[in-house]
Amino acid sequence: MALAERVRTGPPKVGQTPADEVWRENKWRLLRYRPTVAKADRWRTPILLVPSLINRYYVLDLAPGRSFVEHLVAAGHDVFIIDWGTPTAEDRFLTFDDVCHRYLGRAVRKTAAFGPDGVCHVLGYCLGGTLATIYTAAEPAQVASLVALAAPIDFDHAGILATWTRSPGFDIDALIDGFGNVPWPLMQASFHMLKPTATLAKLVGLLDRAWDDEFLDGFLATERWGNDNVSFPGECYRRYIGDLYRDNALMRDTMRLGGKPARLGDIDCPTLAVTFGHDHIVPAAAATALLDRISSPDKAQLHLSGGHVGAVVSRKAAAGLWPQLSRWWAARDTDAARGLGDDAGDDVDAEPAAAPAATTAP
Repeated sequence: MALAERVRTGPPKVGQTPADEVWRENKWRLLRYRPTVAKADRWRTPILLVPSLINRYYVLDLAPGRSFVEHLVAAGHDVFIIDWGTPTAEDRFLTFDDVCHRYLGRAVRKTAAFGPDGVCHVLGYCLGGTLATIYTAAEPAQVASLVALAAPIDFDHAGILATWTRSPGFDIDALIDGFGNVPWPLMQASFHMLKPTATLAKLVGLLDRAWDDEFLDGFLATERWGNDNVSFPGECYRRYIGDLYRDNALMRDTMRLGGKPARLGDIDCPTLAVTFGHDHIVPAAAATALLDRISSPDKAQLHLSGGHVGAVVSRKAAAGLWPQLSRWWAARDTDAARGLGDDAGDDVDAEPAAAPAATTAP
């Protein structure tokens, strides 16, 4: 039986695309994936991938054939990714500015330095997309384009998580003062509560397809990632909940980063918001608000079927999402392409964004 064999062989291998560490600081590091195509056939502008702070980076490099990174490298892109590492007790004092301004800023600058134009494309996934958006709003100079992949921006529409974090019983100060870093089992339990029957449904699906080697490879790799979480640095989490979930600072133009205003209206680079029809973690309304506020004329929404994780790592993603993102970046690889404006969205099956809403500077 295929499932029994998998139990005997142990957990699946993940994160197998060859990469080199080009920077390390505290717990985090920056990886650069080794090219597989001739230099003359590679795209100019490097791509920085920013995973969620509380999940392992290898979700974007899950396994051969199920790796977004592998696909991009094969298409000739110069790909970098942040591995946030594992925070320890001392990291309870890391601030939001430490993570989003100092660490992410360093990753952007290091990645941009590898390109001939001194800029890089930035893709942020989930919370990583929120961080990438805030950084781009405050420090736009070296960001050639922004892709917000299932990234919450408008926290008034962030669903049940917003309801929970805004309730009087959610004492953020007591949580941080008591634990230091927010324990990953606590956060994982919260996500499980969003869809309580999901675990049972997965087990039923697993038994139904226990004979299918290809299905098992993907299922077990995804489950390994889903149960390999990390804790959230305490002080960073305190501001994350306060500024975003409770104050919705991005939408109110009150967000600041490194002492600078981080206004969505200051984002004028090409921007793509990717949403999924069955995403129970980041509702589409929370993600697409980004496009209503930015000033860039080159903006679009790519809306696909699937859930928050499955739509990014599945075989279907390899035929749909991944090549569309690759083409979107390729179309913006030169100065001439960056000036395509409203027509630039035609290289993905995207919906043009509405005109930006009027904003008032604080």
